[in-house]
Amino acid sequence: MKRFISAVLCAVFLVGAGLYVWAFPPGKDAAAGEGGVVLRLWHIDSFEGGKGSRAAFLSRAASAFEKGREDVYVMVRTLTVQGAAQALRAGDVPDLISFSCGLDGVAEHCLRLQPNFGGGEIGGGTYAYPWCAGQYYLFSFKDDFSAVSAETLVISEGGNNLAAAAAALSGIAGDEAIEDSTAAYVHFLAGKYRYMLGTQRDVCRFQTRGASVFCRPLSAYCDLYQYIAVTADGKEKESESRAFVDFLLGEEVQEKLFEIGMYAPGDAAAAYTLSAFVSADGVASARAAAEEALRRGEIKILKSYLKTLN
Repeated sequence: MKRFISAVLCAVFLVGAGLYVWAFPPGKDAAAGEGGVVLRLWHIDSFEGGKGSRAAFLSRAASAFEKGREDVYVMVRTLTVQGAAQALRAGDVPDLISFSCGLDGVAEHCLRLQPNFGGGEIGGGTYAYPWCAGQYYLFSFKDDFSAVSAETLVISEGGNNLAAAAAALSGIAGDEAIEDSTAAYVHFLAGKYRYMLGTQRDVCRFQTRGASVFCRPLSAYCDLYQYIAVTADGKEKESESRAFVDFLLGEEVQEKLFEIGMYAPGDAAAAYTLSAFVSADGVASARAAAEEALRRGEIKILKSYLKTLN
């Protein structure tokens, strides 16, 4: 019996030790203790991506970045919008944040960046820049988009994105059905609707299914931007964080975005977007304005919620 108990305790110790090593990689802890720089990067998903994981893609980019810099490590952590907002309110601020529209309390922590992008501007300066982007599309099983109407179109929404704004600013008007992305996709495939307004997520779904679908990109509006912002405190961490942003936006990383079904920001050009720093309440207000604009065919009020990109 004693031998059995000892064996069990030994096994528990080994498993526990293994879990500790998995959760807290010794190399990174040791690097921090020996003068290495450990950058904390938070990733928050606020809209549906293409395929795979944007967080996993960031982790791969971080590993590639680390290989080119001695004693610099990037630790990627995934949080919910609510969890990140709560942490920021409590004073827990990382060195980098990957986020989209609707994250409360992030703007006050962001440092100014060199590249310019209207969606990430505050007072004429850019404080967040998209590292990947999606795209809105109209889908049809026939190469004919001439009969889009309230009776023939379903609008797909997922997360914080405002698909109704993409519809209204593209000249679509009426009481179109707005459904969550899965329901809209299923109903479109079943023939309930002739057209669907969706995103790059649906492009990947159709490819996986092997469905032959025609698509027309919509360029009037896009809020499907995943931004990166530097929030580091201290010169060394700020310098290394900016270096990581440059690496993330560089050709080596950008040319691999197809792996997750996303696009480089320049490939998803749009005339209008929602501010990267709009609050959760602001997103709700813009959504109501977008749906009203869609019903009435009047976009003037909706435009007052948006930022221009070109």
